[in-house]
Amino acid sequence: MSDCIFCKIVDKEIPTEFLYEDETCVIFPDINPAAKTHLLVVPKKHIPTIADLEEGDEKIVGHMVKKAKDIAKEKGLTGYKLQFNVGKDGGQEIFHIHLHLTSTQG
Repeated sequence: MSDCIFCKIVDKEIPTEFLYEDETCVIFPDINPAAKTHLLVVPKKHIPTIADLEEGDEKIVGHMVKKAKDIAKEKGLTGYKLQFNVGKDGGQEIFHIHLHLTSTQG
């Protein structure tokens, strides 16, 4: 998607400090943090919302959750929240799925 900011970040058209990257997803700090730690886990595949998941995409979402857990452990977080916002009415602002990892620790 040529106008998707997360696609541009994934494609490295917008410089962003990746804390993690693999063939499936990237993790980077939220530019408008809502907590002391606020990271975004973004898949490389463009999927607009959780409601748009297709057969096989559950592997991507599962991978995102696993990597969020791994980076939380790496950062020494003993408690954190994982959140997907789904659709405009669910608070989603960027229509490329992303998992928020937030914590009062950091």
